[in-house]
Amino acid sequence: MSKGHWEDLAAKKRKELEASIPEEWRIPSHLLPPADQDDVISFPEESGWFTPEELAITNQTALQLLPKLASGELKSETVTRAFCKRAVAAHQLTNCLSETCFERAISTAKKLDEHLAQTGKPVGPLHGLPISLKDNFNLIGLDSTVGFASHVGDPAKYESVLADLLRDAGAVFYVKTNVPTAMMIAETVNNVFGRTVNPLNRKLTSGGSSGGESALIAFKGSPLGVGTDIGGSLRIPAACSGIFTLRPSFGRFPTLRCRSGMPGQEAVQSVNGPLTRTLADLEFYSKTIMDAEPWHYDPRCLPIPWRSVSLPSKLRIAVMWDDGMALPTPPVTRALRHAVNKLEAAGHEVIDWSSKDQPDGQKLLDRMFVADGGKAILRELERTGEPLRPEMEMYGKARELGALEYWQLHLDRQEYQKRYLDRWLQAKIDAILCPTTPYSSVENGKFRHVGYTGVYNVLDYACISFPSGVTVDKSVDVALGDAYNPLSELDKFIQAEYNPESVHEMPVNLQLVAQRLEEEKCVEMCKVILDALSR
Repeated sequence: MSKGHWEDLAAKKRKELEASIPEEWRIPSHLLPPADQDDVISFPEESGWFTPEELAITNQTALQLLPKLASGELKSETVTRAFCKRAVAAHQLTNCLSETCFERAISTAKKLDEHLAQTGKPVGPLHGLPISLKDNFNLIGLDSTVGFASHVGDPAKYESVLADLLRDAGAVFYVKTNVPTAMMIAETVNNVFGRTVNPLNRKLTSGGSSGGESALIAFKGSPLGVGTDIGGSLRIPAACSGIFTLRPSFGRFPTLRCRSGMPGQEAVQSVNGPLTRTLADLEFYSKTIMDAEPWHYDPRCLPIPWRSVSLPSKLRIAVMWDDGMALPTPPVTRALRHAVNKLEAAGHEVIDWSSKDQPDGQKLLDRMFVADGGKAILRELERTGEPLRPEMEMYGKARELGALEYWQLHLDRQEYQKRYLDRWLQAKIDAILCPTTPYSSVENGKFRHVGYTGVYNVLDYACISFPSGVTVDKSVDVALGDAYNPLSELDKFIQAEYNPESVHEMPVNLQLVAQRLEEEKCVEMCKVILDALSR
């Protein structure tokens, strides 16, 4: 059924988003950075547009804010207004938002303040804290377009289960953030809202598909956000912007009642997780969700509370230098080598991990994504005449699998998972340390490879993407040049496009991979690694 022409719907949606932003929070035109200013991360401090109180509030982490909100030292309304204003600035400079509900947020914050004043007790562990949500989390009355024009003007009639749990814990919802079409591109770009860019360098991508969240959080327009991951959609944006995220195994966090870009596709499960500026905030969020016993609200959640974990005094970590498909660009290799040196100096055992099984995992993921012949995505596009974006070419060329072929795909997945598990146990390792992506970040439109993350979606392993402390140095991280013998045509392309000048001073993330359902151990091991890196 046609809903109208995609360009008209997209223009209408952008106009509605613009109209939802109060004039009082818009950056005055004379203060806006010029369009050719790449780094806007320091705008809040340098512009004079924010009050000292607004800066003091928004520069704090979630765990710094929560005790003050719970005691009444800070009013939720004050904190919410400050983050609303900074989120609007982030949007004006990076195009990171898809929905706002500012009036609802302030009303919620006032009610939370009243509750605290009357009872002396916070509503829950997240009392009064603004939390941003990726576009696909349903909130009543707001669209979840997931980048499709066909979903414009289709407001949610129910809340995502996760949203219910967060609200019960005291969270305040104020914005939803931009995603790529169907959430199936590793950058955040779609035909409705356009492209989200990186506040650290607007010529670079903030990643995808949770790139609206990563841009917002890096800019400190949100103290804590929630995204999703089906092939790297949490870890890639975190890496592009130098923040933390946890990709949990399926069943730890509730996923029910979210809008999907490919509804019913469950050969590889989408999961959700936090995006934060600190590991402590990430851990607190995760424990808060588990403490809410989400298995009582989402039948696919596992009844596993957040567990305390004791690590061995010395970890045995396998390092994967490349994935056999694309070598990391030079700054990522340098960051990985730096981490290995620090871990060995701290007395941990580091062994090499062969990438021999990685290409098979990537091939499985590719087969899973297009098993329907691209029909789910093409159907939505056809409803409004919306064109297939060039980044999604594979969905336009795919052949639909028959039922027997699809069953075989599941058998191939199981065989692959067993093979990888056997290798892991035989090696007696605690974790794998590897790149999150081949890049620190990369110029808009040039993200080419999700293999470092996507394979672990097929395996359903718990992963953290974390800042390594290394930043790109164009004088050190020079291109490999013609003497390098590439691993593949893809690798040749990535290395040829690598431009150290364009990513100079960008942060470099690494990825820590634990076994399935080992989220707590992954967090604890990340603490150990960060401690080693700090020495």
